[in-house]
Amino acid sequence: MKLNKQEALDYHSSPRKGKIEVIPTKPCLTSRDLSLAYTPGVAEPCLEIAQNEDLVYNYTAKSNLVAVVSNGTAVLGLGDIGPSAGKPVMEGKGVLFKRFADIDVFDIELKTKDAKEIIRTVQLLEPTFGGINLEDIKAPECFEIEETLKATMNIPVFHDDQHGTAIISCAALINAAELAGKKMSELKIVVNGAGAAAISCCNLYVSAGAKKENIIMYDSKGCIHRGRTDLNKYKLIFASEKDHGSLLEGFKGADVFIGLSVGGVVSKEMIKLMAPDPIVFAMANPDPEIMYEDAVSVRDDIIMATGRSDYPNQVNNVLGFPFIFRGALDVRASAINEEMKMAAVRALAELAKEKVPEMVLKAYGGEEFSFGRNYIIPKPFDPRVLWHVAPAVAKAAIDSGVARIKMTDWDAYKEELKERLGLSKEVIRGIIQKAKKNPKRVVYPEGEEETIIRAAQSVINEDIAKPILLGDENLIVRKIEELGYDKNEFEIIEPVNSSLKEKYADNFYQARQRKGMTMREAKQLICKRVYFGSMMVKMGDADAMISGLTTHYPNTIKPALQCVGVRDGFNVVSGIYIVVAKKDVYFFTDCTVNIDPTSEELAEIAISAADTVKEFDIEPRVAMLSFSNFGSSVHPQTLKVKRAVEIAKTQRPDIILDGEMQADTAVVHQIIEQDFPFSSLKAKANVLVFPDLNSGNIAYKLLARIGEATVIGPILMGMKKPIHVLQRGASVEDIINVTAIAVVDAHNKS
Repeated sequence: MKLNKQEALDYHSSPRKGKIEVIPTKPCLTSRDLSLAYTPGVAEPCLEIAQNEDLVYNYTAKSNLVAVVSNGTAVLGLGDIGPSAGKPVMEGKGVLFKRFADIDVFDIELKTKDAKEIIRTVQLLEPTFGGINLEDIKAPECFEIEETLKATMNIPVFHDDQHGTAIISCAALINAAELAGKKMSELKIVVNGAGAAAISCCNLYVSAGAKKENIIMYDSKGCIHRGRTDLNKYKLIFASEKDHGSLLEGFKGADVFIGLSVGGVVSKEMIKLMAPDPIVFAMANPDPEIMYEDAVSVRDDIIMATGRSDYPNQVNNVLGFPFIFRGALDVRASAINEEMKMAAVRALAELAKEKVPEMVLKAYGGEEFSFGRNYIIPKPFDPRVLWHVAPAVAKAAIDSGVARIKMTDWDAYKEELKERLGLSKEVIRGIIQKAKKNPKRVVYPEGEEETIIRAAQSVINEDIAKPILLGDENLIVRKIEELGYDKNEFEIIEPVNSSLKEKYADNFYQARQRKGMTMREAKQLICKRVYFGSMMVKMGDADAMISGLTTHYPNTIKPALQCVGVRDGFNVVSGIYIVVAKKDVYFFTDCTVNIDPTSEELAEIAISAADTVKEFDIEPRVAMLSFSNFGSSVHPQTLKVKRAVEIAKTQRPDIILDGEMQADTAVVHQIIEQDFPFSSLKAKANVLVFPDLNSGNIAYKLLARIGEATVIGPILMGMKKPIHVLQRGASVEDIINVTAIAVVDAHNKS
């Protein structure tokens, strides 16, 4: 994926600087709240902890808090860039901890290269954190730091650069050896690279059954053997008895190549020298030791993995550290030991053999994969990793005696883990993956806007859609070049100079001539970009249109209705928003089009919404909202909603739908269970149908601004062809998301 430099800088600097923030988990609005949060109320937990220090896990965030500690001496592929320059990476690590395992992180950058200073600083932090993740500290200091901290601290310490790659690659190696029909104990393993990751990998491979004497390790000076006098104690562990010569010679008859070095150091000739069914893990990033295409071009029996997402079998540390810490924290482990690491290895290896569920296949664009040479480890975005690896690690901690909490109900723990992340958030990523599978032509009438151009570039880079920008070509090209993009990647059309405008005007006039339209007016309107874009969609020159970034909603809706029209079988056009609130996803309708819909229109809106939600692979549970609960208040407005429920249930009995009900009844399933057990809603609703535009529009805007929910849309329902409207001032990310929705909509309609 190509990333523009400015895009990356903007991502990290706006609208809020950096990638993480601290959010209070308790209210602090009143003087009573303040008294509880601080003085005098805070004295009570302080006194309890003073009596029993373990209670710090009960009364503070320590039980879910990890420190990511670095001195910036070995940052990614950037080397020794210092602690300040390394801070964006450490913040990013915090984002991954939160995203994949709901673990909170403080990143701590230390301005020292002295291992003893780092050790003492981290030791002093023990009362604050539930675990320590060491990151991007160069070898050999990282070994001494981790060893000392593990021996002296009573919380888990884990150096991800060492053990993360080791755990993921070891799981992959176990499965690759099985597919190749080889035993771990018989594998001849050649390793290029002798840093923290390489040494940790080899240690773990030995724990998994490989023989130390079968491992040949190379560093920048050549083969690591006993005759060399420049080896530290960590390299000496894997020093061969004799010099095996160059890396080329080491490849002769090798079963496995492990690359943890630099790109391009392995040739096709080396791969040819390997034993039958060779296993090649070229894990240098971003460029592997040998490119995937080159390796498979000379060996059709190869099993290969890289660190890249665009090739099969990505060895990605995100498959390890979030879930290892999750399991360790949940049983309050005092360490992450070898038993816990091997438990993670086995869990990952076993998960790769399980049937891949549809939700994972859809998350990767519908690509089919199952255990085999091109699928030896789970995909990084497979949500099942959380509830497979974390319980395995937790159980290993208990069995090995380092856990302070004994867990017995593993099924309940797995369900708790599933709830932590709210898997419904995956809907957005699933939509993007669907779009990538079948990109469509999307026209943007506001093509002169920088935000649109940035989004269009991302859409091109990620292969989501084929954007068409409308506007002044010279102006658009100038902005594209100012942003550092390639103008040749964009399709640009000036409506006023387009050869299509006469055809569009004629077609538009034919459709509207008995509705007060003259040919002159038609020609004038077609030169307006939103009319031109709508006609592109109608005439099949584009598959979808997205507009509204700089205009009011009706300015997009009216041209779309005049040019494209309402879908056959529909009487109303309506809008639906995707609202991501905390860990849940809701669909709000109609918040955009119909001011005071009738019962019949409300029923149609509800049915349209349910069918739209199904396209996102979510089972719709529809609540028809009102200020009344099942007849508790009799009023023309509540009777309207009650009648709409009756109509919708008659027309579509297959939909889970009920009402009229109040908003809290709809989203708090305990209210339904306790007070309205007769309702057909047996779980909280995820589709909320508002009785009028007032309530719907107010609700979604308050959630977006005050509740800080992510709001995507609106998605227009009932149009003959996909026309979607942006919220004014939408961000690049919003536009990308709506584009993906439009592409999927276009595919479904076709």
